Amino acid sequence: MIKTLLYFMLILSGASVYAQSAVDTAGKQSPVRTLTYQQYEAYLKGQAGEDLAQVAEMNHYPLPDKVLKFKHELDLSPVQIQKLTEASKYLHSRRLQIGGSVINTEKMLDSLFKSRQMDEGNLIFFTNRYGLYQGELKNALLQACLSTEKLLSQKQMAKFESLQKTPPNPPR
Repeated sequence: MIKTLLYFMLILSGASVYAQSAVDTAGKQSPVRTLTYQQYEAYLKGQAGEDLAQVAEMNHYPLPDKVLKFKHELDLSPVQIQKLTEASKYLHSRRLQIGGSVINTEKMLDSLFKSRQMDEGNLIFFTNRYGLYQGELKNALLQACLSTEKLLSQKQMAKFESLQKTPPNPPR
């Protein structure tokens, strides 16, 4: 009897953990079971993967959006602003495209496993595809960083880095 009760409690606790896994800290449920709501929204809105640019940013190759936030302080020329804006828009469009592909791949993986139709061939195909999307996302981010760095003078780069380190003024 005690073993049965413990087994039942174990199953219930496992079910509650599983149910919570699809709900993020904001309490919202993702339409894709394998992604949190925050991950889903980031892919959907073209905001995912910024951490993939870390290698460029730590070596003084900033993302165009971050530079554009300081366009006045950096005294960017109209040509620089135009090129950075173009790079930012292109990066956003790639992130949207890749994010949609990641979402679709996650849905397909979930569907194949859920319907018990997954086999080794499908698993290899979809996981390789997922890896390809992650590589494309990283490449898009790093290409944007590379083009951004080429547009800035050394003086602007030094000023940008000092602005990045300065905390914003607190509201009064």
